[in-house]
This record gives sequence, structure tokens and C-alpha cells, in this order.
Amino acid sequence: MTQQGSSKYEVIRQTLADGILSGQHPPGHRLPSESELVKTFAASRPTVNRALRELQLAGLIERRAGSGSYVRADAAARGYTFGLLIPELGRTEIFEPICRGMAEAQHGSQHVLLWGSSFGDEANMEQQASQACRQLVTKKVSGVFFAPLELTPQKDAINRAIAEALDRAGIPVVLLDRDLVSYPERSRYDLVGIDNRRAGYAITKHLIRSGCKRPVFVGRPGSAPTVDARAAGYQEAVATATPALESHVRRIEPDDRAQVKDILTRLRPDGFVCANDFTAARLQRTLTDLRVSVPDKVRMVGIDDVKYASLLSVPLTTIHQPCSSIGAVAISAMLERLREPRLPARDILLNFDLVVRSSCGVPKKEKRRD
Repeated sequence: MTQQGSSKYEVIRQTLADGILSGQHPPGHRLPSESELVKTFAASRPTVNRALRELQLAGLIERRAGSGSYVRADAAARGYTFGLLIPELGRTEIFEPICRGMAEAQHGSQHVLLWGSSFGDEANMEQQASQACRQLVTKKVSGVFFAPLELTPQKDAINRAIAEALDRAGIPVVLLDRDLVSYPERSRYDLVGIDNRRAGYAITKHLIRSGCKRPVFVGRPGSAPTVDARAAGYQEAVATATPALESHVRRIEPDDRAQVKDILTRLRPDGFVCANDFTAARLQRTLTDLRVSVPDKVRMVGIDDVKYASLLSVPLTTIHQPCSSIGAVAISAMLERLREPRLPARDILLNFDLVVRSSCGVPKKEKRRD
């Protein structure tokens, strides 16, 4: 049953998922076409496509180009039912391939991945996250994969409240990408991601080796603890450089011309270490507006290697996260947690790759391990 106030795509997704899990749509069954779903639900084609994409990520259907969407043979062979509480899914690119890695992970039986709620309204993200948590508790899921909120006013309080609600319900939690407490503090939940301090160190070290003498770290205010860890790695790389350099960490909105211009005037940077590719893309656009060319006057690097990183006007040097592997390892971590509830909290940190492109002013060399 879909809750009142659910978005149209969530109604479609939940209706089809219920039909699959109840046997109404048996294994191998071809679902109605996108055109038929558009008519049935009086929805737009992008809305229908989004619902089908999430069913695919959850491992319930497979989509065949030119043929349609089919129920997977193992869709009804349910093992555990896990909840996905990822407010930034669809906004932060790393989470979709992480979810795909979860769906593709093979562990002897098929585990169902459920979304707790829609996160379509960015202005009400905190309320939506709390509602999603309540839905997953009501559905009595076996465990929850949680990517804590960032960039919202009450994110810390909401993240703690969500974790506490899941604790009270006896539902284990595996954190994705980030912790829910400030760096370098540590919560008591398993966390799967990369070593963000080392990533910040590696990308800064590369920028310094490329010739930068005045690198500045830029991140957005209210970002996740991963950004603090990356800033710490940046500072460590600057402190160990020969000759010694001065570190500058600035928290600004990269679209704000006045703030960017102030950094250029006061610090005269010859390079920017951006907290992530999102920040780098917007900073690169602002620098272009200010007629500061990359990499001729200012070099730039990011972290994440999202799809558009190679498509920017100046392709971005960055750290590539193994997102699909993060998803698969997260499933393993959850299964181990269910088998051994008393295991101490673990940081499960996967390796990463340095992807060199032209924004740092050196020849392109894709996916070089550093």
C-alpha cells in the first residue's frame, strides 16, 4: 500500500514491486511497456523510466534494449529484505553505481532492496529522510544501508535520530560513503567507502608534483564528514611538501563569484583541490566567468570521477571511486553483521585510482594507481 503524498514515480515503483513479490508478475514475465505504464498511471515517460530504473537497481527486473522490462528469474527467491536510505540518490552520482553493485552482488540467494520513500523535494529533504526511516521500520526490513544527510540545516540531529530509530527497532545499519558524526570522530556502525584522508593526500600530492606552489582546498559549508577527511589529507600533503607550503582550507559556495574572487585576490592560488567533482565543476565555471583559465593560470583537481568529470570544458583530474565494488562489499558487510551482531564497528575502505586529465596541466593518463 502506497502512503498518501507519495510521488507518482514511487507509486509506480511500489505497485510493480508488490506485484513481483506477490507473484502477480512471475519470473520471466514481461512487464507492461513504458507507453502502457504512462497511460495506466497518467504519468510522464521520464517518471515511468525512473520507477523502472530503481526496480532494476533493486535487482527485481532486467531491462532489454528494444524488448522491454522483464521480471528477473530470482526476483521472488527472497533472502533478506534490505532498506536503502539514500537521500542523495539521483543527485550525487556515486550512489547509483553503488546501488547497482548491491543488486549485482551474488551471495547464494536473492536479497530485495527497498527504498523507504521518495526524495524528490530537495527543500524537504530532512522530513523526507525521517519519513523514509519510519517506512522501513514499519516494513521490518532486515537491515538498512544509510548514506547520512549533508548540506541541510539540521542534518546532524536528523542523522542521529534516524540511527537511534533503527537501533530501537533492532535493525542493523551499514553506512555508505560517510559517517554520521564529524571527522575524525567515529560512530558505532560499519562504514564502507574509500579512505578519504588518503584520497585527499594523494590528489593534493599529485597537484603539487604537477608544479603547484599555492594550492587551496575548497569545499562547501555543511558537507559530509568525508570532506573534512579529504581536507585533512590535503593539509598533510601540503605539510610534507618540499619546500614546505602553506595550507588554506576554504568553505564556500563555488558558484559565488564574490567568494571565489576574494580567494583569488587574497591567496593568489595557482591550484585548487576541490572536495569533490561537483564542487570542481561549478568552480571551473565560475573561474571561466572571471576569465581565469584552467589550467593555464589555475590548476584544478577533484575527487569521485563522476560521469561528467571527463566532459567538462577542461576535463578534470580526479580520484576514481570503485562504486560498484563498494556496493558489493556493503552487502557482504551487512550479511556478516547479521551473522555476528557483536562484531566491533568496522571501516571497510577500498582502494581508489588517480585519473589524470588536462585540468592539472599534465598529459592525460587515465586510471593510474598512485
